[in-house]
Amino acid sequence: EATLLASKTPVTVANFLNLATRGYYNGLSFHRVIPDFMIQGGDPNSKQAQPRQPLGNGGPAERIPAEFRSGLFHKRGALAAARDNNPEKASSGSQFYIVHGKTFTDAGLDSTETFRLEGRKIPLPHREVYKTLGGAPHLDQNYTVFGELILGFEVLDAIAATATSRSPDRDRPLTDCRILKADLIKRRK
Repeated sequence: EATLLASKTPVTVANFLNLATRGYYNGLSFHRVIPDFMIQGGDPNSKQAQPRQPLGNGGPAERIPAEFRSGLFHKRGALAAARDNNPEKASSGSQFYIVHGKTFTDAGLDSTETFRLEGRKIPLPHREVYKTLGGAPHLDQNYTVFGELILGFEVLDAIAATATSRSPDRDRPLTDCRILKADLIKRRK
């Protein structure tokens, strides 16, 4: 997979790059997989986890301040920081997810605005993306989006199609889907 990181979220990107450079993500699993929604990784406990062991609570204790940007939204392939239910909506120190998403109709987006976004309107350009490419609009402005896939959508689809168990291990794949190595490549100008 190849991901482009957003310069509009410098704190989140710096944290992610620091962890990736140190090899933190190498060997970790995507421990939470929900088709048509997202795949989540970054829990260090996933490296040596036993089958059916609940995951999702591991990682650095420090949280990363939320960096919500109107131009960064939860379209298919968006890279975003996971978080718990803290009132500041601060991000996990290591956990992230990639949106698998689904496509929406205008009626579905209207319903999302009313019931999930508390009346906040989805910008028209974002609506078009949600209707064609897909995504998870109910997450917008609630989780920090800090990048997006530019290659590897077939890998995203394959991981999202992996068989999972529901409870008690929160949508964990029955067969581990591991991050072999997180490499950093600088874009040429």
